[in-house]
Amino acid sequence: MFVHGHVQGVFYRSNTQKVAQGLGLTGWVKNCNDGSVEIHAEGDKGKLEELIEWCRHGPALAKVSKIDLNWIGPQGLRSFDIV
Repeated sequence: MFVHGHVQGVFYRSNTQKVAQGLGLTGWVKNCNDGSVEIHAEGDKGKLEELIEWCRHGPALAKVSKIDLNWIGPQGLRSFDIV
C-alpha cells in the first residue's frame, strides 16, 4: 500500500513496524521520493485489515490524505523491517 499525506518525519515507519509486529505480520515499510510511505505486509487477512485501518490515521503527528491498496501474493518474508 502507499500512504499519502504528511507521513514522513512523523515516525510513521517506526510506528508501522511496531503495529505490524504486534499483529504478527511480516513485510517492510519505506519512505518514497514523492513523500509517501510504501508498505508491504504479509499475514492473516484479518490482521492485514487491522493494519490498513491503523494506517488510515497513523501516528499522532501524521495527516493521512489517502491510501492506495494493491493486493499481491506473499513473498514469504520472515520479519517486518524498515527499509
